[in-house]
Amino acid sequence: MFIRVKAKTSKKEPDLFRKSVQLVESFREMGKVKQRIVKHIGVAHSEEQLEELKVLATSVQIALENENDVSLFNPEDLTKDILVPKKEEDEIYSDEDYNVDIRTLHEESRVVTGIHDIYGNLFDELNLASVFEASKDTAKRPKTPTALAKVVDTFKNIVLARIAQPDSKAASVEILANNFGVTLDLSKVYRMMDDIDDGVIEKLNTLAYNTTKRLFNDKIDVIYFDATTLYFESFSEDEGDDALKKNGYSKDLKFNQPQVVLALMVTKEGLPIGYEAFSGDTFDGHTLIPSLKVLRDKYSIDNVVYVADSGMFNKNNLEELESLEGENFNYIVGARIKNLSNDIKEQITDMSNYRELNSEIKVARFTLDNGRQLIVSHSTKREKKDYNDRIKGIEKLKKRLQGSKSVKDHLSNQGYKKYLQLESSSTCDMSITIDEDKIAKDAIWDGLKGLVVNSDSTLSDEEILSQYNNLWQVEESFRITKHDLKIRPIYHFKPRRVRAHLAISFAAYMLTRYLEYRVRVQFKKLSPKKIKNLLLGVQTSISVSQTKRIKYALPSNMKVETKRIYSLMGVKAKTTPYIIEKF
Repeated sequence: MFIRVKAKTSKKEPDLFRKSVQLVESFREMGKVKQRIVKHIGVAHSEEQLEELKVLATSVQIALENENDVSLFNPEDLTKDILVPKKEEDEIYSDEDYNVDIRTLHEESRVVTGIHDIYGNLFDELNLASVFEASKDTAKRPKTPTALAKVVDTFKNIVLARIAQPDSKAASVEILANNFGVTLDLSKVYRMMDDIDDGVIEKLNTLAYNTTKRLFNDKIDVIYFDATTLYFESFSEDEGDDALKKNGYSKDLKFNQPQVVLALMVTKEGLPIGYEAFSGDTFDGHTLIPSLKVLRDKYSIDNVVYVADSGMFNKNNLEELESLEGENFNYIVGARIKNLSNDIKEQITDMSNYRELNSEIKVARFTLDNGRQLIVSHSTKREKKDYNDRIKGIEKLKKRLQGSKSVKDHLSNQGYKKYLQLESSSTCDMSITIDEDKIAKDAIWDGLKGLVVNSDSTLSDEEILSQYNNLWQVEESFRITKHDLKIRPIYHFKPRRVRAHLAISFAAYMLTRYLEYRVRVQFKKLSPKKIKNLLLGVQTSISVSQTKRIKYALPSNMKVETKRIYSLMGVKAKTTPYIIEKF
């Protein structure tokens, strides 16, 4: 049995990347060697997808080839010495022990070791185990060292499973056993989650903040903030004061499913500072002030600029921010400039108020009624995009109007339907037309973007625009948590377990971002997905010679990039076969 990659060509799109990954076996029929597909793994549309499917194909191949074999060892026995290698001085075997007829070797298992080697090492280096240690000021009875070690080990493996192949907790237990040689009891996983209380979560946030702060010589000057929604595989809400599962405005457009609101704070490099969870019916804008207060009360932060998008700009937040300004809170918040007073709007749309920053960007500064500063930029690139987006939207709208003149079909005011207007004819019938005056009024705002800063801000216009433009880092962070770590959907129902799931996902995010940062600084920029796939490719075949009664480990070949990751993390990579033990 072998892995075959077959290119699928298209006459219409000859340059399209489309490769099929298959498991194939050869057989002889009428004296001729033929091939048949054992299993179709999938179709890759990029090199990254191709590598991912190859790794999966290898795993499936091993499972199929060994499904009828009776193993001499259980998975945990087979891999415990690989994940925790023996010291060099203990590995004393004779040349005769290595002199083996390969025809007597039988592969017992193959495990992925790269994830535990690198992310496991980083887990220990960051001392993530410390979040479970009972503090002196808690009434919780401390666990025995043995019991604590088991909880930490379970937490560590579940976090690593979320990085490697995120799924439900039950599926993670199965994945760890099948692909990583780690045996966990599902009931103990849930018990570990029940140990993740408010104290553990607070320590996790503190650890993230202090670790990130150390990377920048104990100085964090900008914090980026945003909130998103995470849906459940459920259609019923929670009740009670601690309820998290609530229906609300869903950014995933799953309005009939309860959700939880996650607020995330990161640096301009995307490194974690902390997170807060809110019930699903919490408006995004109502998450900003509580999160800032938590940061202030816990870490005594001052002289830091907080950056958030326009979703955080509302009347209540403005009033709260006024009370916080005395606490050295500096902020840059996106403004909904079309909702401001008519006097300010007239000043914004008067281009004579703007000065030129460069060939593409002009900027103006205005003072709002409450003394805050409003910085408005005009970008020619953004202006072209706004114009083109509106033209495309109107064209689609016209096609829909041609398809249906029914008033009922176009009652919604969403998107570009706001340009529709009702007209009555002489026969009293109602018809729908495009409001050209409204389009012309909207065009005035093309290319304009407003930002609000505190009244005593000393930042220049250039600094304000530059720092706000880095807000994409928090958006990318949510993409990593949602897609790479698959923090959603949430399968848990109890509020405590939901909070534990978020904590596990945040710990996985911490490891993912810190490793990405180290690799970028010490080597080159690699995405978290690329790093994960490189480490998933680090595997070890465990083979047994029944004649010699020796268990051998045969490491897979490493790519140059993978070797560099091992080197910069200070982890010694085994590249040649070695003996695990005699039995």
